[in-house]
Amino acid sequence: MTATQPRPVYVIGGGPGGLAVAAALRSRGVRAVVVEKAGSVGTSWRGHYARLRLHTTRRLSALPGLAIPRRFGRWVGRADVVRYLEKYAEFHELELVTGVEVTRIERAADGEGWTLHASGGRQLAAGAVVVATGFNHTPALPDWPGRDTYTGPLLHASAYRDPGPYAGQDVLVVGVGNTGAEIAVDLADGGAARVRLAVRTVPHIVRRSTAGWPAQRTGILVRHLPVRLVDRLGALTAKASVPDLSAYGLPRPDTGLYSRVKQGAIPVQDVGLIDAVRSGRVEPVAAVASFDGAEVVLADGTRISPDAVVAATGYRRGLEALVGHLGVLDERGRPLAHGPRTHPGAPGLYFTGYTNPISGMFRELALDADRIAKALSRKPRRRP
Repeated sequence: MTATQPRPVYVIGGGPGGLAVAAALRSRGVRAVVVEKAGSVGTSWRGHYARLRLHTTRRLSALPGLAIPRRFGRWVGRADVVRYLEKYAEFHELELVTGVEVTRIERAADGEGWTLHASGGRQLAAGAVVVATGFNHTPALPDWPGRDTYTGPLLHASAYRDPGPYAGQDVLVVGVGNTGAEIAVDLADGGAARVRLAVRTVPHIVRRSTAGWPAQRTGILVRHLPVRLVDRLGALTAKASVPDLSAYGLPRPDTGLYSRVKQGAIPVQDVGLIDAVRSGRVEPVAAVASFDGAEVVLADGTRISPDAVVAATGYRRGLEALVGHLGVLDERGRPLAHGPRTHPGAPGLYFTGYTNPISGMFRELALDADRIAKALSRKPRRRP
């Protein structure tokens, strides 16, 4: 029988997670092909709002094999993240296929590897697959009563770019995670006449850096400590470094910081929110309960008529159509196995980038990439 080339590892997604895995595999002599549905790498970063910066330091955010340039500064901006990802793919000479969307993954008919169904009727034969389509894949809007008949402008935060269109307007931002907090500050700084921030669950707020020590390093150090101990340490740190904003509608949370992290809620890193709330430029209000014509009804019964509503209400992973039939997702649509581990029923199928770690997303993507590459380079991938 004539020998044939082994099937490549297909990496689905040309963001930081996918590029990091492909580079780590290539460094181990494993052929990896990155398939990206858009026309270029780093698509999600290209679409983020202009103000966005990494909340993790430059030195702790580099992907395997290439440092982030010092000239990008300590907190790397959105445009520079895109430049870095472009350079990363070029530097590592990654094999990229753009403009092709993988829509479904199935076991190969011969039992050796996987078949990827892609746009244009393509079928791709893979020895293994790494799914890296991103944590923020599909914008999620709550099914608020009256939302569909609301007559005012309502957009998801994924469609927000800069404060220019909202100058002089009354804007309601819904959601006080990192995205909502930063957009609210951006609007206040950018000339909006009034900015209200609808809060459902009071967040933990941490300083991005204290005396030069980044919050990310603390997150790395405490990851493996007992939850209750970290909760106590977090409460002490908050009292020392974050002012009490109860008088402004943001009381201190009554649950521990790390307990929240374990439930998937990352603390809000302060990039101006504290000052904006204390100065009255951003007004915390009750959560949104419903919409009624041109009005927004808040949970405390207040009715307001903002000129625009920006919903920073998160994302879904959007993996159901791709792999939902394989039994590898939990009830919330998240992979049951992550990083170098695979589900017992789906050997050779890996996932990266579907957690939101306190130690920093880019850092964990880099670590995952090396672990996945190590696992794959140990496994024979062949065609009979």
